[in-house]
This record gives sequence, C-alpha cells and structure tokens, in this order.
Amino acid sequence: MPLVEVPGIAVVFALVVLALVAFVTEVVPNDVTAMAIMATLVVLEPWTGVGARGAISGFANPATVTIIAMYMLSAGVQETGLIDRLGAYLAIFTRGDEFRALLATVGTTGPIAGFINNTPVVAVFIPMITDLAKRSNTSPSKLLLPLSYAAILGGTLTLVGTSTNILASDFARRLIDGRDGIGMFEFTALGAVLLVVGTAYLLTVGRWLTPARIPADADRVAEFDLSDHLAMVRVRSESPAVGTPLDVFDEAQPEIRLLQLRRDGDALAGPGADTPIEAEDVLVVHGSLQAVNRFRETADVSHLLRKSVTEDTFEATATDGTLARALVPDDSSYVGERVAETGLRKYHATTVLAIRRGGELLRTDLDDRTLRAGDLLLVRTTPSSIGYFRDTGKLVVVDDGATAGSAGDSDSGDAGGALPPISSKAPIAVGILLGVVAAAALDLLPVVIAALAGVVVMVVTGCLTTADAYDAVSWNIVFLLAGVIPLGLALDETGGAALLAELLVAAGDVLPLVGVVFVLYVAVGVLASVITPVATIVLAIPVAVDAAARLGANEFAFLLAAMFAAATSFATPIGYQTNLMVYGPGGYEFADFLRVGGPLQLLLAVVTTLGVATIWGL
Repeated sequence: MPLVEVPGIAVVFALVVLALVAFVTEVVPNDVTAMAIMATLVVLEPWTGVGARGAISGFANPATVTIIAMYMLSAGVQETGLIDRLGAYLAIFTRGDEFRALLATVGTTGPIAGFINNTPVVAVFIPMITDLAKRSNTSPSKLLLPLSYAAILGGTLTLVGTSTNILASDFARRLIDGRDGIGMFEFTALGAVLLVVGTAYLLTVGRWLTPARIPADADRVAEFDLSDHLAMVRVRSESPAVGTPLDVFDEAQPEIRLLQLRRDGDALAGPGADTPIEAEDVLVVHGSLQAVNRFRETADVSHLLRKSVTEDTFEATATDGTLARALVPDDSSYVGERVAETGLRKYHATTVLAIRRGGELLRTDLDDRTLRAGDLLLVRTTPSSIGYFRDTGKLVVVDDGATAGSAGDSDSGDAGGALPPISSKAPIAVGILLGVVAAAALDLLPVVIAALAGVVVMVVTGCLTTADAYDAVSWNIVFLLAGVIPLGLALDETGGAALLAELLVAAGDVLPLVGVVFVLYVAVGVLASVITPVATIVLAIPVAVDAAARLGANEFAFLLAAMFAAATSFATPIGYQTNLMVYGPGGYEFADFLRVGGPLQLLLAVVTTLGVATIWGL
C-alpha cells in the first residue's frame, strides 16, 4: 500500500468511527450527522479525495431518487383505504383468537411490505394491530414485535421492498462488471424462503419468547404510572376559580393542567372549554404531587384523596376529549422540538401527560422535553385533533378512547361496525403500482424512471396530490442516504474499503467460502443492528465485493449476502426504523429485541448463507 494512502485511510476511518458514534448516540439527528459528513469530506478533500461534486453525489444517485418515488407511490396506495379495509377483514378472521391474530399480523404484513415501503406499512398497521389485539383480548406486545419483524422480512421479497435493496442494486451496477443493477424479482426466491422461515419462527419459538409487556386490559393511566400525577379536587365556594371560564383559569396555572370538569354526573373536557367554574365542581388536574399541592393552596380547592383517577375517569362519561397513545414517527416535524414549541396544547387542544422513551418514563417538566423519533406520548386530546394527526402524519395515533371501547366483545367476530370505505381511485392506484413493478421487472424502463413515471400518473389521475406526495417522503432518510453515500466513496477512493476487504480475505485462509459468507453476514448484521441499515449497506457492500474479487469468488453472491444481512436487522430497537416504531407502543425493553430477534437473526444467517451458495454459487 503506497504511503500516501495511509493518511487518507486514517482520516476516513476516523470519520467513519465518529459517524458511527453519532448514529448510535444520536447526539444530533442522523440526517444532521449525514450533512456534517458531506461538509467534512469536502473540507478534508486532500485526504478524503472527495470534492464538492462527490459530496453531493448522493442526491443525484438513482437509488436516492427511486426511494423518494417509492415513498410517494406507497402513499398513493395507502390513501385508497385498502389497508383500513384489510384491518376490518382481519378482525373478522381472528374471531377473538390470539394465534389467529398473530397469524393475521405476520401473514399479511410480509407480502404487503414486499411492494410497499415497509416503514409506512408499519405506521399504518400499528393502530390496526393494536385494535386487533384488544378485540382478541391479547397483549399488544405479543403482536407488535412480530409486526415489525414481518415487515422487515417482507422487504426482502422484491427490489423495491426496502431502501437497502435499491442501494445494493446501484452498487451492483457500479462495482460489478457486466451488471446493470439487480432485477425486480432476481432474489425473490431466497426472500420468500426467508419470509417462510421467519414466519414459522414467529408463530412458534418467537411467540413463546415475545413477552406480554402491556396487559390486554391495560389501564393507560396505570400503564404510564400516572397515579401520582393525576388528582381530583373540589372547588370551594370561596375559591378564586368560581365564575372564571375553565380555559382562562387553566392558562393562569403555570404548573398544572385542568383536564376535566365534573358536575352533577356530567363531564366537560378541558382545558379548552370556556364554561365558567362553579362551586362544588370537581376538577381533574395533571401535574406533579408538589405542583398539585401548591395549586390546592393557591386555588383554595380540596384534594379528594379517596378519588383515584383512572382511564375510566376520562372515558366513562362522554365528552369531546379522549385519552390516546400517539407515536412520534421519524419523519414528524415535531422531532427535535420541545413539547411547548409544538403547539399541541395551543392549537390542537392536546395535553401531553407522559412520554415513554424506550425503557424510560418521563412525567415531569414535559413542556421542556425535546421530542425524539420513537417517543410514545400519552395525550388528552380531541377527535378532531386525532384526525389532524392521522392526516398529516405528525403523530401516529396508536389507540384512543373510541378504539378501546370498540374492543368490547372480543368474540363477536365482526369488524366492529361498517367496513371502512375504499376510494374509487383504488383500482387505479394499485394498477399504477403494479405497472411500475412490471415495467422494471421486464426491463422496459429503469426502476428509477418507472417509479417517477408512476408518481406522475398517480398525481395526474388524482390518486395523490402533490402536497401528499411530498409529505409522504421521509426526508430525513433521504438526507441520511445522501450523506453516507459519499462516505462510502471516500472509503473506496482512499483504499479503506480494500484494507477492510483484506481482513475478510484473511478469514478465507482458515474457512471455506461458505464460512466467509457467513462471517460477512454476521458482521454486517451486527453493524446494521447498531446503526441504520442504509449506512451499513453503503459501508459494507464495497468491502464485500472487493473481498470476493480478491478471493476469486462470486462478487454478486457476496453483495447479496451483505444486502440481506443489512436488510434483516432484528436484534435491537435502534437498528431498523420499524423496530423503533413498535418499541414504545409495545412497552418493550431493549433486551426483548435481543431475546426474540437475536435467534431469528442467527437462523437467517444460516439460511441466507446456504441459499446464496445454492442459488448463485460462490
């Protein structure tokens, strides 16, 4: 290795390590880290070999453009209401049985995720599966982890199933002579085997290993341990609150929120109501025990110590307010904002009562908490606000009072009332998606052009508005992609990829080629479980292809092994977006993913290695 390459390799490896640390710790959002990578590569161009044009090449990469288009196409299909109708049919199929609910979850999610990006699929399915769990008297924890895993497995079925597949196709075109990418269904046979094996695991061993963290009949107040943060107080006749509108009095309280007013057996949702407070009214308030005690003294109200606040307190009497659990998706505009900055309370009559962040439960100083992707919020909100969140995608409403109530007779076997409507545009939207897949599969058009053409046709035919198309894209993923692609370019330019490939080649001195592929799969899988699959695939594929060339092995087989490894990340909640999305709603602990996903990942490492060797040869 020429000495002049050594400083460049050291600089790029240092950047890779810093990037990995930033991705894992999320000291800043991952897309911000990616943009910092782009800028740093240019500043250090004498060592990285990447100039301004190379640093922004990720934005012009066909894989990036294809991924953007596939997000839009997926949104067009979702807008038709087909997924909602499917949820109603699943409720009919399960008939209140836990195993049927699990079978319905994994049996439908996997095939759908093969053609629609699996991240939005999971976002749509989380509320549906949560409701399905209630109908079958099953802990949602028993279904949500399999939901994520099935979506990941389904992403291995086709080229457009997941972003890593599309990226791998672009690498195949650039790195392997004579290859023009990867065909739409070129690896479907192995993907189908992985889906079948994974499904069998989830229905048997996985079902036994998956914990029931949230009880089937869980009280959401108890679930978020809010007994010391919710209280009932009675307004005394001499209280300064008497005669003051509820919303005005609430605004005057800096430490607590007035969630409900109860009077003569009736209830009124706060804090937005303008009804004047009367003596003997009972108020349900939210705040720390100290804040409630201070409020009791200043407002001259009596604390009803024998009256505990439960979910039934809010839902037993009809009001225009409801309790709901809402997930912050990774592409939400609320990510990175303090709760007070989101305008939830001011503009959407929504009070955040608690935040579940992984294994951490936040119940104090909520206005000053900065929201992160994957946060699960317990909120007191209104049906109209829930509709707004669902329409905009700013929050994924996991369940609400209406949903909880619909669970009533889990053995009824019906769909819970009238079937959700399907748009008249549904056949057109599905036809467009199938047309895109067919055009790419038959090599009539490159997949990037077929996908872009599909988006245009969806907009022209009214299946999708331009605003909805742009809103459907996870732009943070796009920027992450655009940032890590030039980092992979720098590894290649400086010889860093070749150096890492030599380490893999060294394994070939003591292992047969099938053993080297297994080691490659495990190493890439571990990396993908720590950082994003997108970042992993950019770093791993050049190394895999280079190592195969040095070993005189099948470069395409090594590339596919790395692709499957990056696309099947089960062992942590942070490696794959869908895992992070079910982390809070399922009430999981970090170790749950390792316990359930670790054996699955090792099982698929063996199956994938043997499958690649059998189908493509080494």
